[in-house]
Amino acid sequence: MTEVSDREPPRRRVPGPARPDRPRSQRRPGPGARPARRPGPPTARPGVIRLGSPRPRLRLVSLALTLVLIAFVVRLLQVQAVDADTLAAKAGQNRYVGRTLAAERGEITDRNGVALATSEDAYDITADPTLFSPEQLKIDDAPEQAAALLAPILGVDQDGLVKKLRPENKELRYALLARRQTPQVWQQIKDLKSTLATKAASDKSTVNVLAGILADPTSKRVYPNSDLAAGILGWVNADGKGGGGVEQQLNSELAGKDGKIRYAQSGGRQVPTVGSTETPAVPGSDVELTIDRDIQWAAQKAITDQVRESEADRGYVIVQDTRTGEILAMANSPGFDPGDLSQADAESLHNWAIEDAYEPGSTAKVMSMAAVLEEGVATPQTHVVVPNRLHRGDRLFKDDIDHDTWYLTLNGVLAKSSNIGTILATGQLGKTQAESNQVLYSYLRKFGLGSYTGLGIPGETKGILAPPGQWSTSQQYTIPFGQGVSINAMQAASVYSTIANGGVRVEPSLVRGTTGADGLFTPASTPKKSRVVSEKTAKTLAQMLESVVDDRDGTGTKARIPGYRVAGKTGTANRVDPATGQYHGYTSSFAGFAPADNPRITVYCAIQNATAGSYFGGQICGPVYKQVMEFALKSLQVPPTGAKAAKLPVNYGP
Repeated sequence: MTEVSDREPPRRRVPGPARPDRPRSQRRPGPGARPARRPGPPTARPGVIRLGSPRPRLRLVSLALTLVLIAFVVRLLQVQAVDADTLAAKAGQNRYVGRTLAAERGEITDRNGVALATSEDAYDITADPTLFSPEQLKIDDAPEQAAALLAPILGVDQDGLVKKLRPENKELRYALLARRQTPQVWQQIKDLKSTLATKAASDKSTVNVLAGILADPTSKRVYPNSDLAAGILGWVNADGKGGGGVEQQLNSELAGKDGKIRYAQSGGRQVPTVGSTETPAVPGSDVELTIDRDIQWAAQKAITDQVRESEADRGYVIVQDTRTGEILAMANSPGFDPGDLSQADAESLHNWAIEDAYEPGSTAKVMSMAAVLEEGVATPQTHVVVPNRLHRGDRLFKDDIDHDTWYLTLNGVLAKSSNIGTILATGQLGKTQAESNQVLYSYLRKFGLGSYTGLGIPGETKGILAPPGQWSTSQQYTIPFGQGVSINAMQAASVYSTIANGGVRVEPSLVRGTTGADGLFTPASTPKKSRVVSEKTAKTLAQMLESVVDDRDGTGTKARIPGYRVAGKTGTANRVDPATGQYHGYTSSFAGFAPADNPRITVYCAIQNATAGSYFGGQICGPVYKQVMEFALKSLQVPPTGAKAAKLPVNYGP
């Protein structure tokens, strides 16, 4: 029995339509067939080079690029994250530089606005030492070459320039080569730099060794009138600060306030596109003095001529407005040019009119007479018998000349400048000599002796006036006629201005006011006033001082001025030699005011140690007084009063 299978019988495959024949390589493999082998490189033949596979090289290149990128990323992270602040600071330090913007110093003018001290454009010549290094210029002697070129232009030591251009600190980027050079000097340096730069551009073997030379704009102090009023003005030192006189006293007002600027630079030049930060400088204030330039000139010429003629150590003249206390002139001889201190003598760099302390001599007798009149112990007509010699204590006193017994009035004692008569008169101020000394001391103090004048100029001396209890036996009798006490010239002038002003002392002043950067004028504070003697006493003293000039026997006849009434007093005192501390030579002086009956101007003159011709104050200072007073009266247009002088008696019959 035949079994019947469940599976279907196989079907006969019916052939399909005929296909076009294809190459064997293009035929699709059937199921289970091995894939066709890809064509490989041709079989090497003898003499033919076979190329390697590029894949290993691509892998190496990719790996190298990956490592480079990783290094860049790491460095970028370090720069921007880890070391960002440090690198930024260092970059700022190297790229950005800062410098000071010098403030323009204020002017000093006279009372009429005439410039006595001003400023003009100048340059501080500087350098960036890093631009002179061998790494920068590819030569080793750049500092030496630059110094050789600059030294003749700047007028400085060549070796010193080399040290500044090659500092020990290799990172130093600023060196000051020369201060306050004129624009002409800087222009000369710029022309030389330009010439070197042109040569370097055309000849690669040439180097511009001045490329690192720079300039900072500043200002230079100028004194248009040369040595005029130098003692008052002072000078400005190399650091731009006042070194004496008003320049030092009012330095903070004159100097202003410096500014600052910070900017990017490259190769010693500012990069304009980067920008900068700037704090502007504030100019200094202008200072207006009480000085009259023309009167100052007349006073300076007169004292200079007389000091030269007398072959004296020095001399000074002060001119003061009797009503306001303002100083119209304060002249010293010898003087100096504050704009060229290289030619100045060290001894001349002083305002000796306020720095010199000396015994005034007979010009101080006016204070003794003021005390006698104010205390009512005598009048101008009081009789005074003046012997040839006077014994007091252990000393024998005499007058400047030998004479028979004089029979003088108190007015005559002042007119003839009698030491003995002054001792006798002041001896009446108290019941005892000690009391008399105390009274006299109080008046000397009120007149300003032993105190600063109030000018405030550096170097001023207040003189020496010891309390009466410390006066020696000799001083009790010499101080009344101006020996044993020391003053300065300004104090002496102030005494006579006090008498001229009706007995009221006005503190001397030298500054009228200041004008700030805003253009506003600020007047100086009002000077202090104090009454010293009554108006009656002051007028009486003025009449007595006229006798010194007008009387034929007076000691001040050379101070007469035609058409004007002149009040004055001579002085000839033993002089203490500052080198030895012993008396040697004389201090010659004359003090007075005019017109005597309506005073406007006080003039005081003193000459130290005249060695040629006369040394008497009336003979050598009287003419100076006359010359200066005449000029001042005309300059200020002060007319004569026209009134006749009261002729007070000088002598009386025995």
